[in-house]
Amino acid sequence: MHHQEFAPPEALRDTIKCFWYNRVDLGEVQSSFEVQPDGYAEIIFHFGSGCSISYDGELQVLPSPFIVGLLNQPMLFYTKNRLEIIGIRCFPWTVFDLLGLQSGKDKVRIVKHPITRLQSTLAKWIEAGKIDEAVAQVKQYFLNAQSPIASDHMLVKAGVAMSEANGTMPVSQVADAAHATVRTLERKFKQSSGYSVKDVSGLMRFEQVRNHLWLHPDANIAGLAHELGYTDQSHLSREFKRYSGTTPAAFARKAKKQPVSPDFVAFVQA
Repeated sequence: MHHQEFAPPEALRDTIKCFWYNRVDLGEVQSSFEVQPDGYAEIIFHFGSGCSISYDGELQVLPSPFIVGLLNQPMLFYTKNRLEIIGIRCFPWTVFDLLGLQSGKDKVRIVKHPITRLQSTLAKWIEAGKIDEAVAQVKQYFLNAQSPIASDHMLVKAGVAMSEANGTMPVSQVADAAHATVRTLERKFKQSSGYSVKDVSGLMRFEQVRNHLWLHPDANIAGLAHELGYTDQSHLSREFKRYSGTTPAAFARKAKKQPVSPDFVAFVQA
């Protein structure tokens, strides 16, 4: 597996966390890989043998691009041979406004949007092995089509506060940081992301635990619970299982068997 991340231009930093490229070679037999929940939504362009999800017991081929929304459980995707991805990692309160779409709680959303016109151009850069050029093309697209969300200082300030606190900040304090009432913040947050501040904060905190255990599988879970503001170890374990479908200890054991690049933990071969 090969992974690269690219910082967004200054003008896009309030809406996009990063751009990234990933390449995985899985062989000729159809294989699955697991996408773990985190505190972001992703716009996914893919190239190669295609990408599918299981729907009603059958594999449904996904067009490129598609959106992976906030997940509350791991999701399995299927592919074979080589799969290459260019992803746009967005804050969940910006992704829909960024594309001018209605917010919702879709785990995977197929989009009908002008951004799909990038696919053929990006495919040529990918085929030529020119990843930097492909990512630059995507950056330029968003610079040319900036959304009004970039000027919504309330959501930006709330998001910064939540991120800096790793999802541990109470909603009332997030509202204070955004200079808004709790009611106004929650209303705007649900309008923009489809989720509450508490929902997203929970995913942010889970992401911190997940990343730490992936990189440091021998970590003390009780100490991690204290560091991230959980009531105790059992509270952390319940929340972790809620989002990952497994216990922190079982996840750590899996991490020992499947080490990946330290800056990329969202994709795990199932």
